[in-house]
Amino acid sequence: MNGLSIIIPASNEAGYINRCLQAVLDQDHDGPVQIVVVANGCRDDTAAQARRIQGAFTARGWPLVVIERAEGGKIPALNLGDDHAIYQDRLYLDADIVMDPNMLGALVEALAAPTPRYAGGRLVVAPADSAVSRAYGRFWSRLPFMTGNVTGAGLFAVNAAGRARWGRFPQLISDDTFVRLQFAEAERLRVASDYSWPLAEGFDRLVRVRRRQDRGVQEIARLHPELLARQGNTRPDRRQLAGLALRDPLGFAAYAAVALAVRAKRGEANWTRGR
Repeated sequence: MNGLSIIIPASNEAGYINRCLQAVLDQDHDGPVQIVVVANGCRDDTAAQARRIQGAFTARGWPLVVIERAEGGKIPALNLGDDHAIYQDRLYLDADIVMDPNMLGALVEALAAPTPRYAGGRLVVAPADSAVSRAYGRFWSRLPFMTGNVTGAGLFAVNAAGRARWGRFPQLISDDTFVRLQFAEAERLRVASDYSWPLAEGFDRLVRVRRRQDRGVQEIARLHPELLARQGNTRPDRRQLAGLALRDPLGFAAYAAVALAVRAKRGEANWTRGR
């Protein structure tokens, strides 16, 4: 059955879920869409917030399913969302993402192929309150991985042939990296549409998030080393890094300080969210 199922895992996202869902509702796409929100381990009214907008989705002809799961955990939430999806083409969307209105149409067009495809948009870091987060985000968003790659951070879509590349989501830190590396670079498409992603606020949170991201990549290298061949060239060389540093010394200072702090605290193993 042709259409797109959007899976949104949401844990304590009452402050974000309305904007995320309203951006979905405002899409200029006319095709069939199903939305599945999996509220997992919530201590707030994330599920209630999502249900308040169900009527608007029903009026548009796009069913919005809200599932509550007492236990937390993004991976079980993703698998539960897949269990309730009615379409084979899938968009996996974090609950704090705000998409531009032409995103769904562009993704559906990119996925329209019998061969496996993975698609994402252009990540735009949302304005941060913290000065260090603003500087870090400005520099980070100019790195080659961000400007010339399909990052998959917070948003990635696969067609039916692509979704067949793996079964259940495995229990991993970095689900987006795991999925992205199921596909060769030629199979990964970045559409000309933006989405907004909020960065962690403050130095300590940036360090915790960056440390978790690094552990996620290390975990995949340990458990799924065969996937690393599809990583592509994602690290800047010294010349690129020097050029970026000259153009934005404050941004480079923030980025370098976080990187150094991550190295100094590698022994810590606390889990942290993306914000």
